[in-house]
Amino acid sequence: MAVGVLALQGSFNEHMAALRRLGVTGVEVRKPSQLEAIEALIIPGGESTTMAKLAHYHNLFPALRDFVSLGKPVWGTCAGLIFLANKATGQKLGGQELIGGLDCTVHRNFFGSQIQSFETELVVPKLAEQEGGSDRCRGVFIRAPAIIKAGPDVEVLADYTVPLDKLRSVASDAEAEEAITDSQGKVIVAVRQGNILGTAFHPELTSDIRWQMRKASDETSLECLDLSNQNSYYPLGRRPFDLPIFE
Repeated sequence: MAVGVLALQGSFNEHMAALRRLGVTGVEVRKPSQLEAIEALIIPGGESTTMAKLAHYHNLFPALRDFVSLGKPVWGTCAGLIFLANKATGQKLGGQELIGGLDCTVHRNFFGSQIQSFETELVVPKLAEQEGGSDRCRGVFIRAPAIIKAGPDVEVLADYTVPLDKLRSVASDAEAEEAITDSQGKVIVAVRQGNILGTAFHPELTSDIRWQMRKASDETSLECLDLSNQNSYYPLGRRPFDLPIFE
């Protein structure tokens, strides 16, 4: 199965490297016609406004929306999550075009500027419940968004409690403040709805290769790979030399 990575801007190289580590064929997608040759799509993190302008320039939005509506697996990380949301707040003046499909409101740059980027441990019960192994994963948040509202058909996979010392740096508009108050300081950072998976963080920047989408029968589900022996996934028990990752 060929997996496409939208390669307009952002961390598409890191996603391609993660696919290579899994032994999956990755295709860099820059034209609408390239979507016809893939079975799943990853929309990477990056600068969402720039990505939207480039997608508009290459007339990708109609084809991307068709791809999502066909029910093929789609995963958006960080800026990709913003792209897939039905609504985004905290945008730059003039806003940006979205693909949609995910019944969520995502706040762009919720956690602040680049210097407020951080790493933390997240609890994701579905990882252990569906496939076994640990329910913990490392979350790398880089000028990250957060989901401040999720519709009834959206499954919440992970949330994050904003520490008191970070409250000053997170988004301060009315919708964001209301979301933090109503949820007692928690915001949603990973969701799934049908064929769409969305994460506010960057699994591709870690050695944890469990976050991916797979098609099983008529359902699209989160796949968890057992990482108890990570070397078993690499020839001769050694990782290939590739882009650097965080352990």
